[in-house]
Amino acid sequence: MFSKHPITLAALLLCAMTAGGVAVAQDAKPAASATAPAAAPAQPKGFTPPGQSKNPEIDSIAVVVNDDVITRRELTERVAVIMQRMKQQNVQLPDAAALQRQILERMIVERAQLQMAKEMGVRVDDTMLDRAIARIAEQQKLSVQQLRDQIEKDGTSFASFREEIREEIITTRLREHEVDAKIQISEAEVDSFLAAQEAAAAEQQEVNISQILVRIPENATPDVIAQRQQRAEDVMRQLRTGGDFAKVAATYSDAADALQGGAVGWRPSDRIPPVFAEALNKIQPGQVTPIIKSVTGFHILKLVDKRSLAQAQAEAAVEQTHARHILLKVTPSTSAADAKRKLADMKAKLDSKTSSFEELARLYSNDESGKKGGDLGWLYPGDTLPEFEKAMNELKPGETSGPIETAFGYHLIQVVERKSEDMSKEKKRNEARMALRERKMVEAAEDFQREVRDRAYVEFRSEELRPDAVK
Repeated sequence: MFSKHPITLAALLLCAMTAGGVAVAQDAKPAASATAPAAAPAQPKGFTPPGQSKNPEIDSIAVVVNDDVITRRELTERVAVIMQRMKQQNVQLPDAAALQRQILERMIVERAQLQMAKEMGVRVDDTMLDRAIARIAEQQKLSVQQLRDQIEKDGTSFASFREEIREEIITTRLREHEVDAKIQISEAEVDSFLAAQEAAAAEQQEVNISQILVRIPENATPDVIAQRQQRAEDVMRQLRTGGDFAKVAATYSDAADALQGGAVGWRPSDRIPPVFAEALNKIQPGQVTPIIKSVTGFHILKLVDKRSLAQAQAEAAVEQTHARHILLKVTPSTSAADAKRKLADMKAKLDSKTSSFEELARLYSNDESGKKGGDLGWLYPGDTLPEFEKAMNELKPGETSGPIETAFGYHLIQVVERKSEDMSKEKKRNEARMALRERKMVEAAEDFQREVRDRAYVEFRSEELRPDAVK
């Protein structure tokens, strides 16, 4: 889902798991003015009569989503934040009413997903949230206090930012459970993928694309499908008459990336749905495809740019590292400071050769590899977390690192040896599985969001907020 604050989260491996409630006040209107009576009745001390209040506006309900609500204040605040972001990204702002409806649809899906996660027991406690925010700060090369200062300088309270991160972790875990974990790749699919790769031209293309999606609701009738197709054709007419793609996407697209102007970014052509790749192959950068129909809806793609990726004619040589580690996890009985201190003590023993790595790993490591003296076997690039791999790559064979922090805890890493060899057959098959999985996840994630939205009970308290109000 669209992040509400510009801090980048995508590079984090956040494993955490409650959506907060929303306080709602009913609509209230100041009383109409009237000719004052000769003698006004005395009012209780401290009472401000309606119509005389200095702050008569009270929050009201914009939309009911199942057993929860989205208030007018929440909607107004989100619109303000996203408008500021779009201006910073130099995306042309669409009509204000259309933008508000677009943002409201995103909020409805978010709220429905959080409700589903709550029902499934997905939770994120404050300790896990603090660790996630600490990793965000570290990735931004800031302290937590500096991160807080930057967020508040941008006009967002740190408490609100914390809840945004909590909700993003929750929805990520929900998606992993409901989408990612259910994607299956058969061996026959891997065989077909590898055969197609071998038969393909030596030069592959990577494409930078943007999209506009006009969603088809689940179990839609033929009349509804026809209406959605007509909407897609109206969008296409706007583009053909010079409409700015990013502005049109922000106004009409039902995809999660609509408020980024529909920008999808760079994708290898073999990792996007074949029907998309086929259409993109027929156009040049700057052009848009015809309307493409899928089970999700009607798509219009813009080919922003494309570039070649040199393909090796022979098997690529890959450097492997034979490594071992000792892992100490942070627990209620072991603080981060305790873990680092214990590992520093172990490092001193290793340097003085008073203990062996295998012995210490068997005694103290919280990882299953401890039973094998911490041995992780031969590792390919990408097999471990980025911070682990970075520290490991800086070591020479026989060297041991100091305490290294990852999402799992704190490690001592020792490199045993390195070698370069041709990519194994199994490595190629694993990469093929990853490519197929990524391809399937794109459509599966969109299908999941559509199902969540279509299953939700949604009641708009004002007609101008309904998505069909956009002309």
